[in-house]
Amino acid sequence: MTAEAPLRARAEGLGHALPPLLAQAQHLAATVILGDHGRRQSGTGDAFWQFRQATPGDPLRRIDWRRSARGDVPYVRETEWQAAQSVTLWVDPSRSMTFSGAKARAPKSDRARLLALALAVLLLRGGERVGLSGDAVPPRSGRAQLDRIAGALAEDGTTEYGAPVPEGLVTHGRAVFLSDFLGDLGAVESALAQAADRGVAGALVQVLDPAEEDFPFDGRTIFESMGGTLRHETLRAGDLRTRYLDRLAERKARLATLAHAAGWHLHLHHTGQGAASALLWLYRALERRR
Repeated sequence: MTAEAPLRARAEGLGHALPPLLAQAQHLAATVILGDHGRRQSGTGDAFWQFRQATPGDPLRRIDWRRSARGDVPYVRETEWQAAQSVTLWVDPSRSMTFSGAKARAPKSDRARLLALALAVLLLRGGERVGLSGDAVPPRSGRAQLDRIAGALAEDGTTEYGAPVPEGLVTHGRAVFLSDFLGDLGAVESALAQAADRGVAGALVQVLDPAEEDFPFDGRTIFESMGGTLRHETLRAGDLRTRYLDRLAERKARLATLAHAAGWHLHLHHTGQGAASALLWLYRALERRR
């Protein structure tokens, strides 16, 4: 059996699981929010946004006379800007994302894929263009795009830890990176810098398993990376807990600093939690402007 055989078998398994995953993403999106996706700012569109007091230069045809009749001040009826934007997703395909600390808990990669697909459902439903970073699935609109995204997400990577791919980001668009961010943060910094240079704002979602947060290990323990290239054996795993948690806290703090410097939002999500709250946070984060 070749080294690629286990990875190929998992990829085939993911391919068979795509229809249920798509159905789950559709259901998750439906439970979070319904309706059109708006940018909550004045502009060209059909949906009413707000009334504001008329100012010098406003044409008479824009005055809402019914609202103005309630008082002595004329009001203008503003519509919401609904121009489609491009949103680019990157879901970490690395071996690290296949970790799960419990048999009953799905691996991090499954949760990241689910969140990405459900977000794509919401955005595509609102008329946005959605795609994946890189050249495989450029941002497009329409229902068929969801199948393209799902198919591309079924492919696992071979590296131990992932690095965001800034290629394919659309200038002045939006982007979302989903990962455990346990690899080289220098690569994350570089990707965010390239995104900022293109005027791309977005969100980072750090997906961790509860065991990675709690470090519930004690006694003799063998720690091995998901790709098998890193291995450490200890007789007193409990003695490592404080140092591990300190380093994890330092990593989170640096990730927060990088996100803040780039004007991005950051969210920590555990696979032991429900996915709906993370999806709602993501949906709203893309509407917020720094």
